[in-house]
Amino acid sequence: MNAFAQQVGDERRHRVAVLVRPGVMPMELGLVHQIFGYAQSATGEPLYELVTCAPVPGPVRTDADFSIHVAHGPDALAEADTVVVPATHEPDETSGRLAEPVAGALSRIRPGTRVASVCTGAFVLAAAGLLDGRRATTHWKSVPEFRARFPDVDLDPDVLYVDEGDVLTSAGEASGIDLCLHMIRCDHGTAVANAVARTTVVPPHRDGGQAQFIPRPMPPEQRSSTARARAWALRHLGRPLSLSELAAQESMSVRTFSRRFREETGQTPVRWLTRQRIDHARQLLEETDLGIDRIAADTGFGTAASLRQHMRALIGVSPRAYRRTFRGDDAPTGGSTPPTGAS
Repeated sequence: MNAFAQQVGDERRHRVAVLVRPGVMPMELGLVHQIFGYAQSATGEPLYELVTCAPVPGPVRTDADFSIHVAHGPDALAEADTVVVPATHEPDETSGRLAEPVAGALSRIRPGTRVASVCTGAFVLAAAGLLDGRRATTHWKSVPEFRARFPDVDLDPDVLYVDEGDVLTSAGEASGIDLCLHMIRCDHGTAVANAVARTTVVPPHRDGGQAQFIPRPMPPEQRSSTARARAWALRHLGRPLSLSELAAQESMSVRTFSRRFREETGQTPVRWLTRQRIDHARQLLEETDLGIDRIAADTGFGTAASLRQHMRALIGVSPRAYRRTFRGDDAPTGGSTPPTGAS
């Protein structure tokens, strides 16, 4: 089990504390509660306990025409396993300074607690020194201010979210959903995260490296989509796929296809394809008894050694360790066990 996840049946569930400040955006507050709140075990038990807290408990203004009542103060942060900091629309949000009540609240967080931000909540983490020397992201509109305030942070302005282990940042409200699903996937596997995505009717996975939807001048000849090629690739993951084959699905040259693919996804075709194969392998490891050799073949990696290499590079564990973590059983780990009905 991921270090930040707790087994159902422990004394208490993994606790997520959401730290709100005056001017909090209701959508950001709500998405954290909804995404984590829908995560359930196979027996229907909630996997997370959520609590909303504020530096000073009581009424807290939102950026809408209503306030919320927050019953919990900063002590809740000391008991959290994960802390999420949503953004606000206050004028000083991007000032690079922490108000004393916020600084005091953050000081309650225990060492080793996972801390995440949504949108310009990254300014809070940076001002607290949590992002120094690390990669991070924030909303593209706030990039100039962020870079000016925090030169020691390796800011990536183009991605949806960044996972630095115990500190995570996301680009905006919608990418906050992606980040929460990513944390659930890391904690409890793809099946749980996909079930949450289905319940909330959102895409089950957008890779953190996918580009933010930043307005850029785009001449008419660059408006074509690569969606047809991506859908075709997902149907043929089990066999080698070349760039020329993918480009042919859109009747483009390899060079044009590669350029447009990166513009639309923020990734090269090869990186995107590897990510899709890894995700499919994770699903098969969780949901089937297929051996590692067979999964490697069915996901297009060819050999178990190649699958192991790519899984270690992308998610830090071997296929066997991944299956043991998220299945917790003695499912076969080698060989080429055929699926039911296969010849």
